[in-house]
Amino acid sequence: MTAQNPFRFPSAKLIAIAAVAGIVAGAGAVYVKRMGSGNGAAQTAASGQCEAARPTIAALSAAAKGQVAAMAPVSEPRKLGQLAFKDGDGKDIKLADFTGKAVLLNLWATWCVPCREEMPALNALQKAKAGPGFEVVAVNIDTGDNEKPKAFLAETGVDALKLYHDPSMGVFNDLKKEGLAFGLPVTLMLDAKGCLIGAMNGPAAWDSEDAKALVQAVQAKNDPV
Repeated sequence: MTAQNPFRFPSAKLIAIAAVAGIVAGAGAVYVKRMGSGNGAAQTAASGQCEAARPTIAALSAAAKGQVAAMAPVSEPRKLGQLAFKDGDGKDIKLADFTGKAVLLNLWATWCVPCREEMPALNALQKAKAGPGFEVVAVNIDTGDNEKPKAFLAETGVDALKLYHDPSMGVFNDLKKEGLAFGLPVTLMLDAKGCLIGAMNGPAAWDSEDAKALVQAVQAKNDPV
């Protein structure tokens, strides 16, 4: 497979949102200063473990258009199952716990304006597509306790997304080491076997028909685990 630039540019509408936030319009993401050393969880598996994901990557590539054109297929699928964070009750959880479902992993923060703008859209996508074969996993990386992100979700009517929190910013740092994150929001797509198949930095209209079609294309290629 020909190696591809891991990120494409977001739509003009979303760049405008980013520009209002005072960020780099060309990338459409808020730059994040690295904190701490990460949670030490991201482990790049041998590429052979995810070779079966290539048809799903091809399906994602074909469906990544319009409002989600910035979701770029990865050239080398790999597992990121050891990424660790906490649920709303403070219980430790890993990305591997979602094996069996395609996952749209989104990192966000309350101080990130583009993140705040897209949270209701992610909530709508969760309502429309969540089920046995798909879930949106939105991980907040605000430092401190989870009261601020919890209040934000309640105030904005985000009622379908579960609260996941990583105050250490370890998940972001690990994805940065993997070359997958340079700012917020960052969104990854994983297949039902936990293999990374697509990545993007910057916001997107996740409540759009384009986003639903992208999820459907990935689900259609998922083999039973």
